[in-house]
Amino acid sequence: MSIAKIDNRPQWLKVTQPFASGGLAGCLATCCIQPIDMVKVRIQIAPPGASKNPFSIASHIVKDEGFLHLYKGLDAGIVRQLTYTTTRLGVFRLTSSFLQKPDEKTLPFWKKAFAGLFAGAVGSFVGTPADLALIRLQADATLPIADRRNYKGVFDALKQIVQQEGVTGLWAGSLPTVVRAMALNVGMLSTFDQGKEYFTAKFGPGWAATLTASACSGFGAAFMSLPFDFVKTRIQKMKPDVNGIMPYKGTWDCIVKTMKTEGPTAFYRGFPTYYIRIAPHSMLVLIIVDSINTAVQRHYNKVDQ
Repeated sequence: MSIAKIDNRPQWLKVTQPFASGGLAGCLATCCIQPIDMVKVRIQIAPPGASKNPFSIASHIVKDEGFLHLYKGLDAGIVRQLTYTTTRLGVFRLTSSFLQKPDEKTLPFWKKAFAGLFAGAVGSFVGTPADLALIRLQADATLPIADRRNYKGVFDALKQIVQQEGVTGLWAGSLPTVVRAMALNVGMLSTFDQGKEYFTAKFGPGWAATLTASACSGFGAAFMSLPFDFVKTRIQKMKPDVNGIMPYKGTWDCIVKTMKTEGPTAFYRGFPTYYIRIAPHSMLVLIIVDSINTAVQRHYNKVDQ
């Protein structure tokens, strides 16, 4: 039985839907995953020798700082999703459509990967200020009282960063952030599209294909992006010492010093926690986006059987 689908969506919706559905999905997923993200950041910035057990860290946060502190920085996380995820998912879909030739039934994987790289770079640049605010809000309680920034929220953080570090300070650590986003989006978006095509052919269209493809994309996103996320987090939370000297001069200096003092495995420190944070978030985003797209297409499309 063949099914022919005609896309009757208005042109404005074809352009805006990927952005709107991406932003909404990102916000909903972040509300669910925020406590895990808090624990992940604490693991990454913990000094050598400190406990890296996620359950122990979560327990200490609740005991010493209160349960709601697990959601510290949620406002910044939401702003980040409204900027970063809205942009990257929208740009990925539009770039994929642009790259697909009329005679191509499916987009080749290398084109999907390129679309993921490009979308990650653009989305990351747009979302870096909110990401910087999020990292600092989550890390503030780990600093000595005298060194804490005591931001009141995401907008206060952005305001103080501009006042104290200039507008360019909003993009501190932007290089590892952009590279991390490029790696994550190749692992997440291109893998999901490729996986969904494969599993749809294997299982047929429906939830089985979507769930399996999203699970594969979650692992790919976590594995490819964690080293860059590690470097990004360290650069974004660093503060000058008593002599005004930063611990790292830049991305490469952070990589070299970490390799020398902690070894290469440090870049995958906290992978289980990172995977538990990235994979469900990626899966939720992709499933929500897929559900929105299906609902909208059912509303507008005429299906001839």
